[in-house]
Amino acid sequence: MPPWLDISIFALTVFVMLVGLFGLIVPLFPGIVVIWLAALGYGVVTGFTTLGIVLFILITLLMILGTTIDNILAWVGGRQGGASWVSLLVGTIAGIAGTLLWPPLGGLIATPLVLLLVEYLKARDIRKAFKALGGMATGWGLSYIARLAIGVVMILFWGLWAIFK
Repeated sequence: MPPWLDISIFALTVFVMLVGLFGLIVPLFPGIVVIWLAALGYGVVTGFTTLGIVLFILITLLMILGTTIDNILAWVGGRQGGASWVSLLVGTIAGIAGTLLWPPLGGLIATPLVLLLVEYLKARDIRKAFKALGGMATGWGLSYIARLAIGVVMILFWGLWAIFK
């Protein structure tokens, strides 16, 4: 591959990955998936070496973790805030339905509202319901930090792949 093409592919991949990393700041943007797609595109265009395959598998595992960590940490936070498993499950289902019915905001609105409603109906105590909601919100906040860290690690793994190809 000519050097100018190699540099162009590298620069384009870095640009797309930085867009993905910046996109992690916006909760509705799939930044982790964008970073993963940039790594996949890089591998398809430049070829997969043994090191590239190993690092791409790690990048893929991180992408899966990064796309599910929102729900995992939100559930953990919700449980620590006193939310029941039923409230978390119904809230998550409402979030999925909300996303499908009114993308992209439906899920962000439906999940906390339904969790709050179910917790209130269960306990008849608005303070307990808001405490459960606060726990879930804390989990979402922690997932933001985790997704950002995962995105950085994915880019670093790709950097190793690009340097040592």
